[in-house]
Amino acid sequence: MNTPNWILQRARLTPERVAISWGEEQWTFREVAERSMDIARKMRGTGLREGDRVALLTSGGPETVFLIHGGLLAGFELVMLNIRLTEAELAYQIKDSGAEAVFTDDLLLDRAPDSTAVSRLLAGEGTDFEPAALWEEDRTLTIMYTSGTTGFPKGVRQTAGNHLSSAVASVLNMGLQEGDVWLCAMPLFHISGFSILCRSLIYGMTVRLQTKFDAEASAKEIAEGSVTTMSAVSAQLVRVLDILESQNQKASGNFRQILAGGGPVPSPYIRRAEALGIQILQTYGMTETSSQTATLAAEDALRKTGSSGKPLFFNRIRIDGAERPGDEGEILISGPHVTPGYVGRFGDRPAQEDGWLHTGDIGRVDEEGFLYVLDRRSDLIISGGENIYPAEIEQVLAGHPAIAEAGVAGVEDERWGQVPAAFIVARKDVTAEELEAYCRERLAPYKVPKYYRFVGELPRNASNKLLRRELRDKFELQE
Repeated sequence: MNTPNWILQRARLTPERVAISWGEEQWTFREVAERSMDIARKMRGTGLREGDRVALLTSGGPETVFLIHGGLLAGFELVMLNIRLTEAELAYQIKDSGAEAVFTDDLLLDRAPDSTAVSRLLAGEGTDFEPAALWEEDRTLTIMYTSGTTGFPKGVRQTAGNHLSSAVASVLNMGLQEGDVWLCAMPLFHISGFSILCRSLIYGMTVRLQTKFDAEASAKEIAEGSVTTMSAVSAQLVRVLDILESQNQKASGNFRQILAGGGPVPSPYIRRAEALGIQILQTYGMTETSSQTATLAAEDALRKTGSSGKPLFFNRIRIDGAERPGDEGEILISGPHVTPGYVGRFGDRPAQEDGWLHTGDIGRVDEEGFLYVLDRRSDLIISGGENIYPAEIEQVLAGHPAIAEAGVAGVEDERWGQVPAAFIVARKDVTAEELEAYCRERLAPYKVPKYYRFVGELPRNASNKLLRRELRDKFELQE
């Protein structure tokens, strides 16, 4: 099935409705389409052709929205790069994706030395062309990288059909009202942020942009009712609640809900939010599923503490090997929102087996059909909403000449939820300070271990597999 070009179709349907609001500025859908089409012509003017893969390394804000929409109008597959990565990490993703070009914010040029500055692109000459009126369902719109358990990031393909089914399933669950405004404080290079842009075009809804999360501004907008919905992770949610409580404010009657991802929201936070007039909708999703797969309704939040809810309308979830409700096993997902596959190093690996995505997450489904995620991809560390895989950090540490073995596990942290802790078997003298400096040169800041523990050996099972849960237990005993 083909779908109308979302950008052009929305500009035709509601041209004067506000699409993007940022600070004191705003742009209608017509203005967004015009700005984006101008950028699309300039992108094509560099010699790029429809179907080319193009990477974007941008900080956010309205100019990033125009650049994204311009790339889609030009017919490119957009590789969304995380600005928090190191130069080496970015170089790997750019090469692995096969990107023909990289467009980078001027202030980020040192992170991707061979890229083209956005200012240079905008100053260039454009080439006239006719954008596609229809987008094929299986057309890849975006590629986003998510770390794999091997330590090598995987480039996940997300098609027009994936994004469309995700957006429609979300609105069937959450509803849509006239005047809805979604506060987007999530990075646009993440599926959490990008999916809000997709919903805006498909619903005809205004997006209130923040270049980066601003807790004070978010609390003010929620209290004033200038926004109706927000996406957040637990760490952001808590900061907003703290501010509202400290100022003795509540959410405006216009504000409807916060969509909370990045792990379960503790019951005390839900109670605090309810007291402030805020509904919390907890979700479970991943890059491979173009955002939400399951969502917990606000009325079930306390009754089903720790649950991620039920699958959205088009989606199915089952527990591999489960014979009865409550049995634990790997979470499998099926639906039109699931990626058709990967690119680069993992391009030959099938994303689905017999129509099911094997998530690697362990969970259970109760007798009412509510999903409980017991361990995010077994050893995944979720720190402030960012996914961190221990294997990637271990691989970096293993390259240090003083290290014989390294194991990494997530430990509890009041601010970030979890942070990585490294357990080191040293072959010669080395300090924690030296290891931190070594990691900072090779890893994004949020991946750098916050603790270093020197041990005689690492816990392993009979198959010599590292037991990271035992590392976590060991850390707690040492505290």
